[in-house]
Amino acid sequence: MLNCLRTMNFLLKQVNRFIKKRGGYAVLKSMIQHLRSQNPENTMLIDGGDCFQGGGVAALSEGQAIVPLMNNIGYDLILPGNWEVVYGKEMMMKDMFAYNSAKICANMYHQTNDAFNGELIFPPYYVKMIGGIKIGFIGYNDPLTPRRQSPAYSEGIRFTHPEKNVARYIKVLREYEGCSLVILLTHMGLAQQIGLANMPFVKGVDYILGADTHERVRQPISGLYAKVTEPGAFGSFIAKLDLVIEKGQIKDQSYQLLDVDPELYPEDKEMKALVETARKPFAKELDRIIGKTKTPLVRYYVIETPMDNFITDAIMWKYNPDIALSNGFRFCPPLVPDAKTGVAEITMDYLWSMLPVDSEAKQGTITGQQLWDWLEAELHNAFADPAKRFGGWVVRFKGMEVNFTIANEAGKRINWIKVKGVPVDRAKSYTFVACEREGDPDTTICRVDNVAAPKRMGATLHTLIQEYLAKHSPIAPKLENRITATDAPPTLLTQLMGVGYEFR
Repeated sequence: MLNCLRTMNFLLKQVNRFIKKRGGYAVLKSMIQHLRSQNPENTMLIDGGDCFQGGGVAALSEGQAIVPLMNNIGYDLILPGNWEVVYGKEMMMKDMFAYNSAKICANMYHQTNDAFNGELIFPPYYVKMIGGIKIGFIGYNDPLTPRRQSPAYSEGIRFTHPEKNVARYIKVLREYEGCSLVILLTHMGLAQQIGLANMPFVKGVDYILGADTHERVRQPISGLYAKVTEPGAFGSFIAKLDLVIEKGQIKDQSYQLLDVDPELYPEDKEMKALVETARKPFAKELDRIIGKTKTPLVRYYVIETPMDNFITDAIMWKYNPDIALSNGFRFCPPLVPDAKTGVAEITMDYLWSMLPVDSEAKQGTITGQQLWDWLEAELHNAFADPAKRFGGWVVRFKGMEVNFTIANEAGKRINWIKVKGVPVDRAKSYTFVACEREGDPDTTICRVDNVAAPKRMGATLHTLIQEYLAKHSPIAPKLENRITATDAPPTLLTQLMGVGYEFR
C-alpha cells in the first residue's frame, strides 16, 4: 500500500506540474481580440487543424456545430488536420469550405472517377500583404493520414509527401510572388516537422508552424533550413510570432507561447452564447454522468497513461482476452479530481473526448512471434529518427508486460515480453481485443495484420466502457509499469530528444 501511495503522489505532482485550467472558446476569443487590438491592421490568425473533432458536440454534429464558432473567432487561414477526414471526404469538404477563412493544403488530392480526379482539394498556398511585405504560406497535412486513421475516412483522397512539390511552391513564392517570408503550415507532428526542417528541399522556408502532436514549443527549434514551432493543444495556448518591419525589411523577430488564461481574459459573451447554442441539441446526452474517477485521467505520457489503462481495463473486464489493446492516441484534455470531493465526474462528453469515434470491439488471434514483430513496428513508429516517425505514442495494453530500449536500432528494441506474467512463447497463439478500424481488411486489427479468427464482438467501446463504469465506479487508474523503457522514465512527456526541447 505504501508503494501504491508513493506512486500516486508522484503522479499527482507530475500532473500538477503541467496541468492548469486554460482555454475555452469564449476565453480564446477574448484573448485573440485583445491581441488583435494591439495591431489590428497587421495581425493574422492561423489554425493548424483538427478543429472539428475531439468532443461530443463535434462528433454528434459531424463538425458542423464547430464551424460557426470558428467563423466567429475570425481566422484568416486554416489547414486541415489528420482528424478533419474523420467524417469522410464529403463532410470534410462541407465543413472546411463553410469556414469564412482561406484554406490551404498542397498535398491532398481528389482520387475519384469524375472531373475532379487528380486535382488539389484546397489551394496549395496563400499570400498576404502584412506591414508592407508579402508573406507566403504553403500547407501540408500528414501524408500518412490514411494509415494513421481508419482507412475508410480518407477514401477518395490521395496524400503526397511535401518533397513532391514544396520546392516548386517555395520558388513561386520567393521568385515570382516576391515574398519576404515563406512559412510552411503543417499538421505532421513535431518530430516529423523537425525532420522536414532538415531536408534540403525546404531551403527558402523561414518557419514551419506545426501542429498534430500538441507539443508546447516555447522557443522555436532550429533545423538546418527552417525553425519549427508547435502550439500545444485544446485551445489552451496561442503561439505568437512577432515581426518588426522597417521600410519593407524584416528587422527583428520574436516568438512566444501564451496561455489562454481565464483569469486574464473574461469570457466573450457572444461566443459563450454561440457555444451554448451549439451544445443545446446534445446537452442532455453529453452531460449524462457515467462514472467517477479518484485519480487523474491523463494522456500526456508517451509510454503508458492512466487514461488508456482504464480503457484497456474495461476491454479486459468485458471480454477476458489474453491481451487488451488501445491505440496510442495523443488527444483528450485531462480530467482531474476535485480537491474537496476527491473525485471527478466522467460524462458522455468526456467519453467522446477520450474516444471521438465509437468503434466496435473486435477480437483476433496471433502468434507470439506476430505479437513481437508488431510491437517492434509500433515502437519504431514512435521512436524512429524524426523524419521516419509515424503517428502517435506507444500503443497501450493490459494483460501484457513489456520492457524495451528506445535507443536500440529498429527491430531490436524489445528486451522481453510477458503475457499474463509468463514470458511470451513465440510459437503459441494469443487472443487480443482492440477497436475495429473502418476500411481495414477483416484480418487486420489495430494495425496487426494477418490475424486469425477475426470476430466482431457486437459492442462498441463506448458501450463497454459505460458497462464497466456502472460496475466499477469510482475508478482509480494509475501508471502500473505495464510497459517500461530502460532509458526513459515512465512519465516521459515527449519523444523528441536531443534538440533541447522540454514539454512543460
